[in-house]
Amino acid sequence: MPDNSFDIVSKIDLAEVSNAIQQAMKEVSTRFDLKDSKSQIAMEGTDAILLHSADEFKMKAVNDVFQQKLVKRGVPLKGLTYGALEPAAGSTVKQKISIQQGIPIEKAREIVKLIKNSKKKAQASIQADVVRVSSKDRDTLQAIISLVKQQDFGIDLQFTNYRTN
Repeated sequence: MPDNSFDIVSKIDLAEVSNAIQQAMKEVSTRFDLKDSKSQIAMEGTDAILLHSADEFKMKAVNDVFQQKLVKRGVPLKGLTYGALEPAAGSTVKQKISIQQGIPIEKAREIVKLIKNSKKKAQASIQADVVRVSSKDRDTLQAIISLVKQQDFGIDLQFTNYRTN
């Protein structure tokens, strides 16, 4: 009976994203090159961010400022998926950024396959948007964590809910 377990999750702290948006907007409103660019950064629900600016060049500058603020606040950029630039009203452009919350099922299957192929004595199971790994031995779980960290699944992963008995 496995006694020890942990969860592999992919979550982004929305409070930190909100703080980064506020800081980025403050910098955009005071920066000389972006002052009158009608640039906006706004949350759209809990799973998207909308960037809005005068043209493609200014959009890139606003995005750079926003990414710097996210990095400073410890938000992983791997958790963001950028949509295409779209024309908006008044000859401006907008871009939607999706926020990754949870592990997509195909990525979860890759993680489980990696753990099973490692021949370590651990069980991995997919539970909604979380992968739970359990084993009798704590050292095995540590080895699995380092194994998963070495692989790049294209998403940011955190290891939470570490339980030992």
